[in-house]
Amino acid sequence: MPMTRFATATSLLLLIILPHGAPADEAGTLSPQVLKGLQQEYQMNTGDRARHNAVTNNPVKALALNREVVRGDDGHFSHRIKSKGITNQKKSGRCWMFAGLNVIKPQLIRDHNMEEFEFSTSYLQFWDKLEKSNLYFEQVIELRDAGFLDRDWEIVHKWTLDDGGWWNFVTGLVEKYGVVPASVMPETQSSENTATMNHILDRLVRSQAAKIIALHEQGAPPAALRAEKRKALKQIYRFLVINLGEPPTEFEWRYKIKKKSDEKSDQPDPAEDKLTVTEENLSAPASYTPQSFYKKFVGVQLQDYVCLYNNPQNAFGKHYKYARSRNMVGKGDMHFINIPINTMKEIAITSILANEPLWFAANVGIDQSRELGLMQHKLYDFESLFDIDLTLSKADRTRFHAGAANHAMVLMGVDLSNKKPKKWLVENSWGETNGNKGTWTLYDSWFDEHVYNIIVHKRHVPSEIMERFKDTPRELPSWYPGAHGQ
Repeated sequence: MPMTRFATATSLLLLIILPHGAPADEAGTLSPQVLKGLQQEYQMNTGDRARHNAVTNNPVKALALNREVVRGDDGHFSHRIKSKGITNQKKSGRCWMFAGLNVIKPQLIRDHNMEEFEFSTSYLQFWDKLEKSNLYFEQVIELRDAGFLDRDWEIVHKWTLDDGGWWNFVTGLVEKYGVVPASVMPETQSSENTATMNHILDRLVRSQAAKIIALHEQGAPPAALRAEKRKALKQIYRFLVINLGEPPTEFEWRYKIKKKSDEKSDQPDPAEDKLTVTEENLSAPASYTPQSFYKKFVGVQLQDYVCLYNNPQNAFGKHYKYARSRNMVGKGDMHFINIPINTMKEIAITSILANEPLWFAANVGIDQSRELGLMQHKLYDFESLFDIDLTLSKADRTRFHAGAANHAMVLMGVDLSNKKPKKWLVENSWGETNGNKGTWTLYDSWFDEHVYNIIVHKRHVPSEIMERFKDTPRELPSWYPGAHGQ
């Protein structure tokens, strides 16, 4: 009897400890034997003790910084596109928008002989938020019968109204709403620091979406759902005006004309800073709408720019698109041709030598230094520091969700040696206090590893690549790595 009672008690204890239906020794668990083996197989040697002492007392990046890379950077480029002014997105995710406007800024300054110029990003930001709100409501109406665990429903709500975007977001906004100078609609606290505004707006649109779904569940037709959406958009427009200001429909503007003496040197003359701006070096004031301003001062057809991608995980020479990669109802998703990286670089060089900057997107989370303004493969040599192998191909970084484009910038120059690129000049939108007064040196090996796409005028793209845009694109799902944008 005692043995029977003991066996019964043990069985009850096991039922309490183990999850229902789980085996007592499941394969793959960190069993006591495995843990004991790991402990016995490792003995800290003198090298690891030195690493331990260094890492626990110093910043790891400072220890891993590859001094050979830093020492080899001379800051010179064989071709540099002239421009002026470094933008600052501050604490916002508008890099795609800044990069898009920075691509067309140099030509505007050059063609109109301007002293300097900056576009209003908050102007496009206002319309982007309103368009994204409308798109969100339309997607809720589209998916009104989907379960809340449906993957499309999840993605629509995951990326509701954040700041990210693609090049096609820029083209859609500019073509519909035009552009204005920064002085016409300047930055605000909310435009530069978007976290709180986005948080409140996110709650607002979801609360209104709940009303739309409630109407649907009561049997209301789509027309009634869109009438409810219209009421919601009225609230959102008001909220955006309070945070960003109301976008101008017409404005008067003039600009400072660059004097001939300014062309001799990029260095400002201290004596000129003391001079008062006079009518002689100002353009005549004129009235514009955002659309007429774009037509007069920019005039570039943004639809003539195409997206070229490099993702070795997918077949080259094929046309792809990302599902739900748009910010406006009635506009197409982001689409591109996947090409080898060397082909991409050849096209980029052609554009730069024609003095045409390129919008590009990359993964800046690896081997990039804000302090030094450098992007170089193995800039931080963690492998030597820890004696480990971190090798992961670009294709595998996509496969294992370990790398995708997360920031958009502008290529403004290249350093060629025997017609091959050694490094690239990057204009960023992180202000003049980061990098080398706002610019970065991007080494060619980093381009291979971490640059994913460029936006370039179609005249610089070989005809055989342009022909592929006529093919029906293969759709990659909205949860594909990098599909969300920058």
